[in-house]
Amino acid sequence: MVHMDDHLRISDNERLTAMSSLASHFTEGRLDTVEFDERTLAASQAKTRGDLRPLFADLPGQLEGALTGTGSTGPAPREPELDAELEQVRARGARVETWDGIIGSVTLAAFLILMFAVNVSWAWVVWPLMGVVVMIPRLINHFSDSDEKTYKELKKAEEEARKVRLQRATKRLKELEEG
Repeated sequence: MVHMDDHLRISDNERLTAMSSLASHFTEGRLDTVEFDERTLAASQAKTRGDLRPLFADLPGQLEGALTGTGSTGPAPREPELDAELEQVRARGARVETWDGIIGSVTLAAFLILMFAVNVSWAWVVWPLMGVVVMIPRLINHFSDSDEKTYKELKKAEEEARKVRLQRATKRLKELEEG
């Protein structure tokens, strides 16, 4: 990684880039609201790269990543056991969700083709067959009803938390631009 001279003065664009990077870290849950507010205020008042460096010292990509746009934007670290279990449920859930979409699309296409193109009166039979076929990805992926419930709750919680953080980050960036 190339070391940046901490004594060089920064531009308004670099300040905005740094604040946007902090907003990304905030929306991904690495910073809480107080830390985000403090760091974006400090970034808006920074004169040199050295003023920005401490704001990114404990974040993936650090200052260089923030100013070049190459900083990590992966998920925040968690407890290894919990992280592994959640990742397994998330991965299995995503696979099952993908297969559900494929099976639903194929079923709809088969129904429409049988009903309208071939004019088969028993085309309705594809719908009960779909109910059976959607069980196959669940069995293959060992995806139980409790896993499905956990996956849906996890997905909903992540979407809600991200939405709140994005709204807060957007509001804070607007405040700093106006101020």
